[in-house]
Amino acid sequence: MFRPRHAALALCLAAAPAMAQETITAHGISPFGELKYPADFEHFDYVNPDAPQGGTMSFRGTLASGTFDSLNYYILKGERAQGLPHIHDPLLAEAFDEPASFYGLIAESLEYPEDRAWVIFNLRPEARFSDGHPITAEDVVWTIDTLKTEAEPYWQITLEDVESAEALDDHRVRVTFAEDAATRDLAATVGQLFVLPKHYYQDVPFNESTLEPPVSSGWFRVEEVDPGRSITYCKDPDYWGADLPVNVGKNNFDCYVYEYFSDTTAAFEALKVGEYLLHEEFQSSIWATSYDFPALDAGWIVREEIPDGRSSGAQGFYMNLRRDKFRDVRVREAIAMMFNFEWTNKTLFHGLYNRSDSFWENSDLQAEGVPEGAELAALEAYRGQLPEDIFTEPAVSPPEWSADSKIDRQAVRRAGRLLNAAGWTVGPDGMRQNADGDPLTVEIVSDSAAFERVLLPYIENMRRVGIDAIYTRVDAAEEVQRQEEFDFDIMIARIVLPLRPSTELRTVFGSKGAKSPGTLNLAGVSDPAVDGLIEEIIAAETLDEMTAHVKALDRVLRAKHIWVPNWYKGSHWLAYWDVFGKPETKPPYTRGVDYWWWDQEKYEALVAEGALN
Repeated sequence: MFRPRHAALALCLAAAPAMAQETITAHGISPFGELKYPADFEHFDYVNPDAPQGGTMSFRGTLASGTFDSLNYYILKGERAQGLPHIHDPLLAEAFDEPASFYGLIAESLEYPEDRAWVIFNLRPEARFSDGHPITAEDVVWTIDTLKTEAEPYWQITLEDVESAEALDDHRVRVTFAEDAATRDLAATVGQLFVLPKHYYQDVPFNESTLEPPVSSGWFRVEEVDPGRSITYCKDPDYWGADLPVNVGKNNFDCYVYEYFSDTTAAFEALKVGEYLLHEEFQSSIWATSYDFPALDAGWIVREEIPDGRSSGAQGFYMNLRRDKFRDVRVREAIAMMFNFEWTNKTLFHGLYNRSDSFWENSDLQAEGVPEGAELAALEAYRGQLPEDIFTEPAVSPPEWSADSKIDRQAVRRAGRLLNAAGWTVGPDGMRQNADGDPLTVEIVSDSAAFERVLLPYIENMRRVGIDAIYTRVDAAEEVQRQEEFDFDIMIARIVLPLRPSTELRTVFGSKGAKSPGTLNLAGVSDPAVDGLIEEIIAAETLDEMTAHVKALDRVLRAKHIWVPNWYKGSHWLAYWDVFGKPETKPPYTRGVDYWWWDQEKYEALVAEGALN
């Protein structure tokens, strides 16, 4: 395994036999390579350490449900409010100019052996919960044990390799990992958990949704709750960690407000008149045609495209392989073939998007061409379980169709041949049926009115080839529930996978995730080759080894046709009232909004012009 050798790291021999492993004491941890920042760093490079403090940042609430009725971050029950991470602190904080490095927040330092079979977190004695209680090792132990047993399945699967957590004293907690676990990322995984107060949950049930603001460990507190309409978080003036290096230049606003709206049109109109200040646009038609209103023309609102160095996200129409009609890969391929991206992009999106083909789109982790070298070697271990063309053909990408016609005749012919071969032939009514006479019915579920313009032509194309395709519009709450319970044929989703993937892959593509409600394995992938590649990614000892196995996994997943790939752009479309300041350097792996600040002079200028109250 990799052993950090940064000059700032202290290496000491454990008091044990002569052959004992060295114990590494460090201020942070990274899966591969050295940490960028030394132990005595004062702040991250991408912040303004002298940023003014004050003011309010307000957003449109953009959670899938469109509403909320719970402040419990860790359970399936209820619709959690957006912004809850503001009220919680983890043991370690992420650096957004490194792909996967974490530095001490509640934990002052870590100790671990070279094989990372366990980790000791040394907590800062000054750390406090919002009610003034000290944060102790017992709280960390209780958090881990509770998430492993009572949290939604995502967390239970994520922490399945944690064997035990033990308080060594008030400020030292040892976490031991399972003997056969791949341990490269487990210390960082545990370090990212929000620390919860054991004493508070002695009287409050952990597994119930609630709108009662909980005792929490972070910088902000829930200030005001208007269920389904808005939620406000404001700084705790007594927060203990404001001057920590990982917090300097961050969270410069006194309050954050998330405003919820019934639909995107209402939200956009509210932005125009200053009901909230920062808007991320997700609709290309609006971005291309609707930003011509007075506040923008006057320069009061800034319209900006901000690049993002992360993987662009695997957005697509995910097919539920738990249903028999999707078991045959030829059926899935035919369904995907009927989506004409080229026509959609030209006609509906103003040519602003690129077609996705990879689950790690817009990154160096996506498979390309014919496999070779280390990627080919990774695939060879599963040759008997994989289609032969995975080894001989380029990675699967969607075919390109004519942008001038909604339906491409070549697509119809190819899809028809696939469906015939899969046993779905054309019946007397012109629709596909199997040998038992059952129709090939496919329902697409969505709560998005904006997606109708994309889905309805796609539905028509599927019906053209004999698929009994229907579109069902549901409300936001039902969509979330059906997603969590895997109660759908096809559902729209965007899953953003990290540049240093690890245990989260088990919940997205692993067999356990396929069986556990609430995980992101929407397609229900349950395949031994996929499971094996996931475990090899988690266990990879070098970046090159991890990269090769991720590319192999990407190639295998794409060959399974579990989705209809949509589109991507490697940037964020933002529109915001010109009342903010920003650091000169944007962190490459996030939007960077957490490091903006309130500019009082800009605000007063807009008030003087009558733009804002």
